[in-house]
Amino acid sequence: MYKRLFLFFSLILFLSPLASAQNPEKEIHIKKAKTPINLDGKLDEEAWQLADVSGDFFLNTPFDTAFAKEQTEVRLTFDDKFLYVAMKAYQPKSSYTVSSYKRDFASGSSDVFSVYIDTFKDKLNGMQFSISPLNVQREGLISLGATADFSWDNKWYSQVKNYDEYWTVEYAIPFTTLRYKVSADQNSWRINFGRFCMKTNESATWSPVPRNFKPSNLAFTGVLIWDDAPPKPGANISLIPYLSTNYTKDFLRNENLEALKPDANTKLGAGMDAKIAITPSLNLDLTINPDFSQVEVDAQQTNLSRFELFFPEKRQFFIENSDLFGTFGFPGSRPFFSRRIGLTKNNFTGLVEQVPILGGARLSGKLNENWRIGLMNLQTGKVNHADNQFLPATNFSVGVVQRKVFERSYIGAIFVNKENSFKNLPEASTAGIDKYNRMAGLEFNYYSPDNRLETETYYHQSFSPGAGKDASCVNQYIGYHHPHIDVNLGVARIGKDYNTEVGYTPRTGIYTVYRPINLIFNPKNEKIAKKINRYGIGMDGSDVFDLQGKRLDTESPVFFFINTPADGEFSTGYYMAYTRLQYPFDITNASVNPNPDFYKDVVELPVDIYKTRNFFVNVKTTRRKSFYGEMLVYGGNNFRSKTIDQGKTLGIESSFTYRIQPIGTVAVDVYYTDIRMQKPYNSVKYWLIGPKAELSFSKSVYLSTYFQYNTQSNNTNINSRLQWRFKPVSDLFLVYTDNYFAQQIPRFGINPWAPKNRALVLKMTYWLNV
Repeated sequence: MYKRLFLFFSLILFLSPLASAQNPEKEIHIKKAKTPINLDGKLDEEAWQLADVSGDFFLNTPFDTAFAKEQTEVRLTFDDKFLYVAMKAYQPKSSYTVSSYKRDFASGSSDVFSVYIDTFKDKLNGMQFSISPLNVQREGLISLGATADFSWDNKWYSQVKNYDEYWTVEYAIPFTTLRYKVSADQNSWRINFGRFCMKTNESATWSPVPRNFKPSNLAFTGVLIWDDAPPKPGANISLIPYLSTNYTKDFLRNENLEALKPDANTKLGAGMDAKIAITPSLNLDLTINPDFSQVEVDAQQTNLSRFELFFPEKRQFFIENSDLFGTFGFPGSRPFFSRRIGLTKNNFTGLVEQVPILGGARLSGKLNENWRIGLMNLQTGKVNHADNQFLPATNFSVGVVQRKVFERSYIGAIFVNKENSFKNLPEASTAGIDKYNRMAGLEFNYYSPDNRLETETYYHQSFSPGAGKDASCVNQYIGYHHPHIDVNLGVARIGKDYNTEVGYTPRTGIYTVYRPINLIFNPKNEKIAKKINRYGIGMDGSDVFDLQGKRLDTESPVFFFINTPADGEFSTGYYMAYTRLQYPFDITNASVNPNPDFYKDVVELPVDIYKTRNFFVNVKTTRRKSFYGEMLVYGGNNFRSKTIDQGKTLGIESSFTYRIQPIGTVAVDVYYTDIRMQKPYNSVKYWLIGPKAELSFSKSVYLSTYFQYNTQSNNTNINSRLQWRFKPVSDLFLVYTDNYFAQQIPRFGINPWAPKNRALVLKMTYWLNV
């Protein structure tokens, strides 16, 4: 089987370059400015009159067969310190759509102009700088050819000028913010420009990008030719110290939920991050006593799974070049997951706890056009618990190297090491904890020049004391992305002894087959095309087998979808699932609730084969309106077997948003789950309700408040964050967090809104260029 798959994949890999045909590349020249640029958005300097003008933006969506109606003109120049971008966007002032004044606004929420820069011309890694008509900035790092991460934060400057029929902007991007090398034979970069106008739902780019790909896709960038060489960047060292004060109060309870004396603490904190440019494209990041108290709280999820849920990384230190470390593997098995650092499961309480990070270092970036490296090391401290119990201090190390091959593909290697320190720890504190856990792996990722074909092949091996021999993970994936067909096929084998304590692998001892496929059609009739942009049928699916080939799980949703030119969507389908329970399990996960009365009489489903069959309907409205939303409704038979024939489920997953332009948005997420099983098995009704407000009082003061009511975990969470950006990349944060019981627990005298814990944090960060 594997030989046939290998031959099949190899044949496609060999033939794909022959089928890749792209239009001639667009070019733009850049000359050094002879007179100063006054950053005011007016575009009246001599340098702009002498610069090349790039226009004729071509549509990306809703169609990719015509030039954009709302056209754009772009010019470039530079001096010894800055790369300058000038843009003129034809768009009436009355048609602006802007979500708020807050930086790093969500994709698809505002009119925007973007610059995509690939300094090393690998068509895989780059930077994005975006601006709204109200001069609200957003910057991000692009990895894997098109994926933009807007958690990256760096210095650049802009000014916008608004006119009745168009708006203009001037960028000044410091060369110290960009990552590049200067050499005699390197006189070009890759670049693209993009516009998105919400009123017309037009997305357009200077160098055309097919509509089945994002405008940020670096495979379709044009060429930026330096008529005068860019300057050699000088020393670039930034220090980012912080000061904080933190008040916490825990309303303690014993194992019988009886109230104890509250524990209140006030703590002062200080630390520092440093960014040092070893070369213009290779950065050293240092952190001492990092503090992540200002990071946005996670959105809670209703967990009906037998396995661990995945939550994204939001901490700033782990963001830049995170694709180097975090994209090895496949979504079902990542060898490195940065949220394992600074968070750990307490073996004594079973709860996930924060662990202090004492310090760390990360060296990451490009050595040259072909080589990219990443090295990271962090040290966490020992955590003391009551009754002479401890969590050990731990050192985490990760090393990564990537070598570019072909036009835009790479071979990569990764090594991960977790080392626990048992020094001066009692034997009871080290029971069940390995001295070390390690992982080494090799990967090959292929992307065709036209981005239609991608493949991923990898082999990973873990190492732990006393581990068995079956400790490897092997994967082969192939994806084909055509405007009318999108196919993704993957096969993975995860050994029963495979163990990645610093990774995310919720399930071992399995084969997994991934098989999503979509057929996409575009109406040719003009009248229909004005209402329907595209439609099609598809199937998302996966199968899980044990290592002997016995089927354990199958998911096969089949669906029909319609998209409108205004970006609305309607889909409906039929969901089929097969589950072979290998151990008794409560499908309602009632034990997540801290109330023992909630789950004390729960009878788990026995080991058996179960089938689930649901119909579903999903509706998404256009963001062009001030009020928009999305709702999924599903229902049908749930976990039925030969002996259990009355299982039913009904679910609603919805999100609604109202835009108060340009102040911000108010939104609410509503999730409802109704599971009805025949006696004696558990039936529940879960609510997860999450109102959220994101308001901007100016371009430097923002307020975000998130309320989450979760009946499954019996928790109500309030997280409110006030941010004042008093200087570029320098902030003052005031963060308030509170957790309460969501529901009454009569036997223990606990009422709704009984407090669990609360915290108030004041933190200041300051970016200092040395």
